[in-house]
Amino acid sequence: MQLKCVAIDDEPLALQIIEKYVAEYPALTLVNTFEDAISGGEYLKRNKVDVLFIDINMPDITGIDLVKSLEDKPMIIFTTAYKNYAYEGYELEAVDYLLKPINNMRFGAAVQKAIGYYQYKHTDTSGEDDFLYVHSEYRLIKINIKDIEYIESMQDYIKIHTLGASKPILTLMPLKNAIEKLPSAKFIRIHRSFVVARDQIRSIHNRKVKLTEVELPVGTNYTDFIKDWHK
Repeated sequence: MQLKCVAIDDEPLALQIIEKYVAEYPALTLVNTFEDAISGGEYLKRNKVDVLFIDINMPDITGIDLVKSLEDKPMIIFTTAYKNYAYEGYELEAVDYLLKPINNMRFGAAVQKAIGYYQYKHTDTSGEDDFLYVHSEYRLIKINIKDIEYIESMQDYIKIHTLGASKPILTLMPLKNAIEKLPSAKFIRIHRSFVVARDQIRSIHNRKVKLTEVELPVGTNYTDFIKDWHK
């Protein structure tokens, strides 16, 4: 596996740092760097790459606007000197955001996410995946399927409730799409707004599913699940 990378940043020092860090990963090849977003954008429209390291704040065009203009988007790792990111960046499904000055360890974590996600998208497997990837809080998150207790639909978003977590993972994804990513033998839809892990069900009573700490309603169109569960 060899991932082609491009870096775009109007700060030459930032490009030097990225070039140095990329060289430490045999799976990455830095094919080009650009100090202005317009030249970098033209290159990306003519050449396919796997990973794009791009600054958000640049004088001619922002990194977010450049990424929006690309029809065939590579995996995006934004770099920025600002802690607050524009909300629009959320929908661009970036792999990660790196805060400047970028340290080697944090860079490495972003790269491993990109490598893992690439393998997830491009490797054929005969069995079911043990994890899934979602975009949340401006970055890509890997979730072990065995840790999912239930998923809650909120219109265009879903909340993924995982075991032992203090808060759910919120991501822009219809519940239908999430169901398609889950092994059907391990998860069951009990309501138009809820999907639960079968092995997390403790009891069912009066059309209420009891998990460890919560009770969820069983929808009218999903009552057949109760009969199957009692078998």
